Amino acid sequence: MGMRTPSRLPAALFLDMDDTILEDTLSTAACWQTACQRFADDIPSLTPATLMAEIDTVRAWYWSDRGRHRQGRLDLDRARAEIVATALRRHGIVAPDLARRIAVCHAELRDQAMKPFPGALETLAWLRERGMRMALLTNGASAPQRAKIERFGLAPFFQCIVIEGELGVGKPDERIYRHALNRLHVTPSQAWMVGDNLEWDVMAPQRGGMTGVWIDLTRAGLPAGSAIQPDFTICALHELTTLLN
Repeated sequence: MGMRTPSRLPAALFLDMDDTILEDTLSTAACWQTACQRFADDIPSLTPATLMAEIDTVRAWYWSDRGRHRQGRLDLDRARAEIVATALRRHGIVAPDLARRIAVCHAELRDQAMKPFPGALETLAWLRERGMRMALLTNGASAPQRAKIERFGLAPFFQCIVIEGELGVGKPDERIYRHALNRLHVTPSQAWMVGDNLEWDVMAPQRGGMTGVWIDLTRAGLPAGSAIQPDFTICALHELTTLLN
């Protein structure tokens, strides 16, 4: 993908974590599929494929609501168990403990599959070596997000780490970006936000005067008729080195 040259380089970069630095949701479908297969003997009236399809339907419904989304991402274990329980109930099966075990299996598989994207850590090191001030802005609860930061050694790259569960607000609330701006002592026009979510990592930062860099993770391009227009589009974090060089 061709990239235009920025007219002015940033004084600070704000980076998303999940699906920007760390490969997270790309494994979702495969992990749900494996979890459904592992518990097939516990649900003889339901094939793994049917349960998987039902979970997909319920997942789409669950995460489509903003309020439910915020509550769910702050307690993913509960949210996933609720999704599976709802999927089972749609087939007349009331089994909250089984739902919880399927959800835990999925979570463990997701955790095992998680890893940095190729070149992501090297890109962070490249940026640090060049003196770039950086903030990590991530939604979610404190404990699991801190665990990822520790597991993959991300903290040394950032002067500021802002987690929704610690600050009390998350993206796209303007206060999370303003907090990071204040921490790094930069103005909105001096900062770029980089991430895979068009609303959280592009539109909201742009509204506050920042530059929004979208990571087109699936390389599918903008959704048809998108009202959100990134200032720059890349397909992986390592492409920042070309954009900023």
